[in-house]
Parts: sequence; structure tokens; C-alpha cells
Amino acid sequence: KVRFSFIVPALNEEKYIGACLDSVRKQKRKDFEIIVVDGYSKDNTAALAKRRGAIVVYERKKGPGAARNAGVRKARGSVLIFIDADVRVENNFLDAVESRLGIGIGGFICRLYSYDGFSSSYTLAHVIMKLLFKLRIVMTAGSCFVYRKDVFERAGGFNPSLMTNEDHDLAIRASRLSHFMYFDDIPVLTSSRRIRKNGFLGSVKIYIKSTFAYFLNGTHIRGYWDYDS
Repeated sequence: KVRFSFIVPALNEEKYIGACLDSVRKQKRKDFEIIVVDGYSKDNTAALAKRRGAIVVYERKKGPGAARNAGVRKARGSVLIFIDADVRVENNFLDAVESRLGIGIGGFICRLYSYDGFSSSYTLAHVIMKLLFKLRIVMTAGSCFVYRKDVFERAGGFNPSLMTNEDHDLAIRASRLSHFMYFDDIPVLTSSRRIRKNGFLGSVKIYIKSTFAYFLNGTHIRGYWDYDS
């Protein structure tokens, strides 16, 4: 019986997808499935995912929100785990997730660590997240978050028209239905590739601009993803 559904949106991720799925497959628990939502990649993303036992779903509509919604439509688990293709989880990740679900919450995010540099950036993000949640301000980090499927569906899923901040948007709606929390004792590793590409200050500028676009106008910035420039 499938309890957990890992949903991984991917577009031309052959460099990262293998290590991501290998980390998921090493879980101590085995009551999970892996769903990779491929945006018709031009590389070997889909083939690598299939070799690792993942269910591959194809989605033409661009954007992480549309991809994740497509994955949910295929999911059999009652717990949805959304991770990016460059994420790696520890082998007791599902045990940690299960232990948190017993306290009456509908969703949560995990603490991110880098496995390829810029560790101080993620430490700063952790401090900011702790402060925001103490102030009862819901924010998310899009690399890894967990929802009970019933809460996800009642909240309406991701807004597919948002190319960025779709994770914030859903978390805010879900928090009105059930507790949404930040757990800093569940470590998740992720790549710093976007920080390397834009630089630390450039990344901060993009994140602030994106956040203001959403909270002031309910929109997203263009150019965050290569296909949206």
C-alpha cells in the first residue's frame, strides 16, 4: 500500500535527477511511489527516471505548479512530498515525515542545506524562516514541502498560472484549513546552482522582487525560468 507519493517536476535535469531518485529509493520505509513529471525534456531525464523505477508523467504546460498538479493527479499516496530534481533526502526522511504528521498538521516545509557550496546563504534563509513562522507569517522554500493530500485538494492545489511563488500561494491557502509549519530538524540537501548563476546578491534581489510581485499584485516575475524569459 502506497502511503507517500514523491512528486518531482523536471525539465532537462539529467545532471541531477539520478542522485535525487537514488536518495529517495534508499528510504528505510518502502510504502512510497515516485512520480516524475517531465516537461518533454530534450535530454535523458525521463529515461533515467524510468530506470530508477519512477512513474513518468508528461506535462506540456510550463511551470512548476502545473507539473506538480499533474503529479498529484497520478498519485496514490495520502501524503504528498514535493521535491525538486536537484534535491537529496536522507534514508530516514520518511520516518521523520511520518512522525510529524501525527500532530494534526496539514503541511510543512523542511530545512534546506547545500551540498555544493553557499552554505551561509541557507543558514541565513533558515534564520529568516524561523522568524517568519514565529510571527505566524507563512512562507515556503520550493525545494521540498509536504502536504496531506486531503488538505492539498481542499486548498485547490497549485495555481498553474504562477511561474514563481506558487508554493507561497498554496501554503497560505492551506494554512487557513490546517496548521502549516517549518521543521528545521528534518534536513534536506539541495543544489546551489541558481545562487552560483546569479551570485548571492543577485539571488537575493530576484527573490525579493519575486516576493513583492506576488504579495503586491498576485503575479510572478518573468525570466526566473529559462522558458519564461
